[in-house]
Amino acid sequence: MSDPMQLVTYVSYFFGGGFITNAIPHFVRGVMGQPFQSPFAKPPGQGLSTSTVNVLWGFFNLVVAYLLICRVGMFNLRSTDHIIALGLGVLLMSVLTARLFGRFHGGNAPHLS
Repeated sequence: MSDPMQLVTYVSYFFGGGFITNAIPHFVRGVMGQPFQSPFAKPPGQGLSTSTVNVLWGFFNLVVAYLLICRVGMFNLRSTDHIIALGLGVLLMSVLTARLFGRFHGGNAPHLS
């Protein structure tokens, strides 16, 4: 991987995976008519934004993901290194958002057996 443009491509796919992951909860909660945390709430990332704001924020994240994945390099679903870069972005953003939103929705509470 001595080509710097190849590194830029993998970084783009990584962040594209993060944006796809971030789009999902905002878009789904918005379409369901439910409020959800967003950067536009007060306080940012903690307060609730309207369902309309979340649909728009989720859609924006999808557009950014499309640009990063489909317009940078030549993304190929059959290319293992492309999928790994994208998948690592999805995984990292999934764990981060699970930890962040879990504190608001009970997802980080320990379960006693």
